[in-house]
Amino acid sequence: MEKSAEQRALRKISVRLMPLLIAAFIISYLDRVNVGFAAITANVDLNLSATMYGFGAGLTFIGYSVFEMPSNIALEKFGARKWLARIMVTWGIFGCLMAWAYDAITFCTLRFLIGAAEAGLFPGVLLYLTYWIPASHRARYVGMFALGLTLANVIGAPISGLLLEMDGFLGFKGWQWLYVLEALPAVILGITFFLILPDRPSDAKWLTQDEKDWLNGQLEQERAAGANAPHRPALSLLVDRRVLMLSAVFFLTAVPSYGLSLWLPQVIKAVGFSNIITGLLSAVPFVFGSIALIAVGISSDRHKERIWHTVWPTVLSFVGLAIGAFADNAAIQFIGICLAAMGVYGIKGPFLALVSHSFPARTAAAGIAAVTMLGNLSGFAAPYMVGILIDQFGSYRYGLVGLAAQALLGAGLLAFWYHRRAIGVPLGTAVA
Repeated sequence: MEKSAEQRALRKISVRLMPLLIAAFIISYLDRVNVGFAAITANVDLNLSATMYGFGAGLTFIGYSVFEMPSNIALEKFGARKWLARIMVTWGIFGCLMAWAYDAITFCTLRFLIGAAEAGLFPGVLLYLTYWIPASHRARYVGMFALGLTLANVIGAPISGLLLEMDGFLGFKGWQWLYVLEALPAVILGITFFLILPDRPSDAKWLTQDEKDWLNGQLEQERAAGANAPHRPALSLLVDRRVLMLSAVFFLTAVPSYGLSLWLPQVIKAVGFSNIITGLLSAVPFVFGSIALIAVGISSDRHKERIWHTVWPTVLSFVGLAIGAFADNAAIQFIGICLAAMGVYGIKGPFLALVSHSFPARTAAAGIAAVTMLGNLSGFAAPYMVGILIDQFGSYRYGLVGLAAQALLGAGLLAFWYHRRAIGVPLGTAVA
């Protein structure tokens, strides 16, 4: 039987667009992976304490947050093809320059510049997907994009461990090779985006006319539904109740994610493993995270529900982190970390889909950017908090306790917001 225009259009988007977007996110998160691995030896060379490393690693997200909203507005003005290409090329250049950091000041400065250059990739792609994917299908596609979060760790952790073994080759440290070789792909993919990425379905030569008609018809209905929404100045959204609530949940649920990405290699290395074994073991929790990310996203679309598909994985991340913090057996601790990764990444599809269709088309660019701008401050808070706890108490366990507390608060806040919906606070839990 011939497939419908809907099936054919979505399949082509899955094959033609999603691999490029996932690759962009993988390369983006390689930067989070490599800074964690590079710290194993670079912290000694650069004379960085755990607190200073956490502060510097977190500065990426200060730069990211400051420039996120302007970047998303620029993407809407200049088009995804040009703007996403600009983002990737500039952050790739700064990523390579990390190899020439020589003290705490240059480390912190370059981390901030990387965040400023990369700002807008994440909310930009969320916005870009609203140009292509109807809301009823969006959780699984957002989940596919967010798969780059986990795949970056699955792919990057073993590679990072191997690159550290290049220490001394051509006179460079292993961590210097790590920064250069994992940043160059961003420049290459940025050029690829500029050459082949279509801005909208009407620009895609690989879609037939009936496929374009179906997509445009669905998306036009969604735009029409929000056409009566009042125009809002971009900065006013920063004090909007919905933006603040979504941002708070984003912040609290993302703290464990960034904490795991940036500190897990050092936690495992502290047990006494080699760089290569540390890389391999660091990848395992993110394999489980990848499975959960896909499964929960599909379930969320199937049941047309977002809230509880975010709450329960967040509770699972709390349980896993608590096991990792308090278990005495190393194997049980590792199982707890795997459970935490399943929860941390399982929420990405439904929650990000909730964010993406919480704003009408007229305010989508600024609204999505505002949520991710405020929420991504968790990328600063997570490594800095863990670094302080490690320096203060002398153990990684206390860092895991801090991450677990944030996850529990995030789940509680979202559940509370759902409860308040029954007495007048609007919240779109189901897909229209």
